[in-house]
Amino acid sequence: MKTVFKNILTGLMLAGTFVMVNGQFLAASDTSEASVRKYTNIINGNKEIVEFIEHSLVEKGVPKHLRNLALIESHFNRNITSGAGAVGMWQFMTAHANQYGLTQQERTDVYKSTKTAAISLANLYKKYGDWITVVAAYNCGEGNIAKAMQAAGSTQYHIYSQYLPGETINHVKKYLNACYATGELESVLNNYNSSRLNKVFFTEAGGNRNNEAPLQETEINAGFNLDVIARELNVQLNEILAWNPGIVEELQKKGESPLYLPTDLMPDFLLKKNKILFRSIKEGGKAQQ
Repeated sequence: MKTVFKNILTGLMLAGTFVMVNGQFLAASDTSEASVRKYTNIINGNKEIVEFIEHSLVEKGVPKHLRNLALIESHFNRNITSGAGAVGMWQFMTAHANQYGLTQQERTDVYKSTKTAAISLANLYKKYGDWITVVAAYNCGEGNIAKAMQAAGSTQYHIYSQYLPGETINHVKKYLNACYATGELESVLNNYNSSRLNKVFFTEAGGNRNNEAPLQETEINAGFNLDVIARELNVQLNEILAWNPGIVEELQKKGESPLYLPTDLMPDFLLKKNKILFRSIKEGGKAQQ
C-alpha cells in the first residue's frame, strides 16, 4: 500500500497537479506586518465576542479559524449592512437567513446569528469537504460554486476558482491572509490538501472507503503514536498520512497538530482518545515514523 501511495504522489507531481501544503496554488497574498497587525488588533479588541464565536464553532465541530470569516466579513460589527443587503456580523443575506429560520431582525443578534452561522458552515463542510470551498460558497452561494465546478470540470478550488466572481476570489484571499495573521494558515492548507489527496488516494489505489467523505478536524499532541491511532481505528497508517500530509513534521516541530479523519471515524477516535493516548505513551509516545 505504501508503494502504491508513493507512486500516486510521484505521478501527481510529474503531472504538475500536486498541491503543496505550503501553497503552490494557495497561499496568503499579504504577509506584511501591517496586515498581521490589522487583523490581530481587531481580534484583540473584540475578545469576548471572539471567545463566544470560537466556543460556538467548537460545539458544532467547526474549527476555530472560521472565526476569521466574521473577522473579514464585518470586523465583528453586528450592525453593519453591505451594499448588497447582507446584514450583521456574519453578513447573512435574507435568503440565507430564511433557510435556517433566522429572522431579519435576528441577523444582528450576536448569539443567534453565530449559532446559525456555525450550523451553516458545518453543513457546507459536509457537502464540500474542505474549508476553502466552504468560505467561497459562504460568499457567493452554492449555486455559483456548482456552476464554477461544472465549467472547470473539477471540484478543486485552485482549478474552478477562475470561474468564480472576482469578489469571491478576493474574499478567499482575505481569509487566507487572516489565517496567516492568526497562525492557522497551515491548518487550512493542510485540510485542503488532505481533502484532495484523500479523493485521489482512494480512487487511484482502489480503496474501499467513500472517497467523497469529508474530513473532520480535532487536535492531538506529540504524545500520540500514529501507529496506535491506525490500529485502534482499524485503518492503514498510510491512510492516516494521506488524510494528514505533513503531520509528522508538524508534531515534531510544534508538539501538536490538527488531525483530520473521515466523518465516520471521528466519533470512534474521540471515544477512544484517552485509551489511544495511554497506549501511545506505553509504547514510547512516538508520533514520528
